[in-house]
Amino acid sequence: MARFRRKTCVALSLFTLFIFGTMMGLRMLKQTEGLGEPGARLQQFPPEDRRRLVPVKAILMLPPTVTKAAAAISGPLPGYPPINPDLHIFYYAWYGSPRFDGRFLHWDHLLVPHWDPKVAASYPRGRHHPPEDIGSSFYPELGPYSSRDPHVIEEHMRQLRSAAVGVLVLSWYPSGLEDNNSEPVDDLVPAILDAADRYSLKVAFHILPYIGRNDHTVYENIKYIVDKYGSHSAFYKYRTNTGRLLPMFYIYDSYLTLPAAWANLFTSSGSLSVRNTPYDGMFIGLLVEEKHKQAILESGFDGLYTYFASNGFSFGSSHQNWKTIKNFCDSNNLMFIPSVGPGYIDTRIRPWNNHNTRNRVSGKYYETALHAALTVRPEIISITSFNEWHEGTQIERAVPKKTAQYTYLDYLPHEPNLYLELTHKWAEHFCKEKEQWLM
Repeated sequence: MARFRRKTCVALSLFTLFIFGTMMGLRMLKQTEGLGEPGARLQQFPPEDRRRLVPVKAILMLPPTVTKAAAAISGPLPGYPPINPDLHIFYYAWYGSPRFDGRFLHWDHLLVPHWDPKVAASYPRGRHHPPEDIGSSFYPELGPYSSRDPHVIEEHMRQLRSAAVGVLVLSWYPSGLEDNNSEPVDDLVPAILDAADRYSLKVAFHILPYIGRNDHTVYENIKYIVDKYGSHSAFYKYRTNTGRLLPMFYIYDSYLTLPAAWANLFTSSGSLSVRNTPYDGMFIGLLVEEKHKQAILESGFDGLYTYFASNGFSFGSSHQNWKTIKNFCDSNNLMFIPSVGPGYIDTRIRPWNNHNTRNRVSGKYYETALHAALTVRPEIISITSFNEWHEGTQIERAVPKKTAQYTYLDYLPHEPNLYLELTHKWAEHFCKEKEQWLM
């Protein structure tokens, strides 16, 4: 009996410990899950963002990501390819949505009238009406987003890093001098720099034309950018042959300013010269017409780029002219940066410009352009673009969409990431080719 009572006591003690442990576990579980009211974590996402929530199975298939709260990571990132620092891509932060900007910006782009009134009369006027009707022939996977949305910025950096691009070239206006469709973008620069840094990407600046742009105002622009952002670890600096690290500035439509004015800024004898000062850099002018070669040389630029993704549209964008341009640059100590793109179509904002459309041919057009660029052995290749949706040059993920009024183009039969994958492929090829050139 005594032995039985001892066994009974032991059993009761173990049972009591089990009940106590179970109750404490349930209590702790309840405390962990009870972060506010029921469903509070779901309610943190507005209705339009809930579609971005990814099933657990899909999350396990994605490469590791870095949240906004995480510290910046330098060097290789697990799950992502190494970047190619000589592959630059033009990036636009001018898009807006009602949630972040109070209204749609750029997605509601005006239909630009033809300069000839007789031709213009044959085409529709007005503007687009997002979200179903946007100023693009393609539809973004993220919808008509805001460039201010932290989720969008993070996703863009993930896409860029997956494509092995090294430098995003941010289109930039001085605050208060944006185009008619845009809001200020300069206040977005810190967020873009921080996000780029989390993915070991670098950011260069693409100074767009604005009313009153000249050598004096661009000097102030350069000074402002370098003083405000130059110390950021994501701020792009090019290493010259002499070992100097200099910021690189692309200057769009540089031909609108006379060479003599640019020379004030970019030659050592100029009255506003930045040479051998804290504001020195690599300044890249835009070549459109053949005569711009000499103008860029006289201006004191360090190199030239071609920007347009429509082969044959201009002298500079025509692949057949790149060898001639490269020879000119080599003879005059200039850097030649050819610009390649996946295709071109801007008829949703310029309905009269169908003759400049270039079909993507399921990626073949893009690969042909990349091959043409590698043929001339450039030091840097630029891509037009990551997200210039108006002109259909984007490599950002796009999805099929059909509305009552319009059927958008898409990347079918391929996946939305087709052009990111092709960019990754050619980034590696470019790196290997360059190693051969330097041997």
